[in-house]
Amino acid sequence: MLRALSLLLLLGVGGCSSNYLPPQEVPDTPEYAPPAFSVTLPQANHGSLYRRGYNLALYQDRRAYRAGDILTVDLDERTQASKKAGTSTAKDSAMQGGGSYGFGNLTGSGSAGLDASRNFSGNGSSSQQNQLSGSITVTVADVLPNGVLVIRGEKWLRLNQGDEYIRLVGLVRPEDVDQGNKISSQRIADARISYGGRGTLAEVNAPGWGTRFFNDPIVPF
Repeated sequence: MLRALSLLLLLGVGGCSSNYLPPQEVPDTPEYAPPAFSVTLPQANHGSLYRRGYNLALYQDRRAYRAGDILTVDLDERTQASKKAGTSTAKDSAMQGGGSYGFGNLTGSGSAGLDASRNFSGNGSSSQQNQLSGSITVTVADVLPNGVLVIRGEKWLRLNQGDEYIRLVGLVRPEDVDQGNKISSQRIADARISYGGRGTLAEVNAPGWGTRFFNDPIVPF
């Protein structure tokens, strides 16, 4: 019996450590890597200098519109949310009655009453605010049939006490890219923007797996 309980305890600790320890982020993951192909010029037809998809317009800015092109994303993310709720209820009730009685020489009167009251008051509030600014240069990974660009990329910074990274994936319309070959993060569809870090500072600021376990909603305490 003791061995069975010890085994269950070890399995529980192992499950907690595996569920509440986040995986270590590493660079060069396939989800954010540039497209793996070699850019080659297509063959010109009939001796012409024109090559489809690689023309150089004299009166047009060079903007990203092909797989493998590079563009810069200006990060301008601000979110703010707040919620407040309050409830208050009250109910009072009272009941009274009286009467007389008689039985032979015994007579008398009496009265009775019943009072009841209940009250409830509840308040709750929540607020959250986030801000992310900066820039990241990404690569066009693919071009959809409707001309929409699939962009992705990451930036890693090696600092004194660890690394910081920015990752981005999303969809961009070529019309939203400005003359400087830049686009605001507000104009990216299905954007997935991640900012985080790893190293000594990131580990110190993160709670331990035991704290994560007891803060989980499944814990009944």
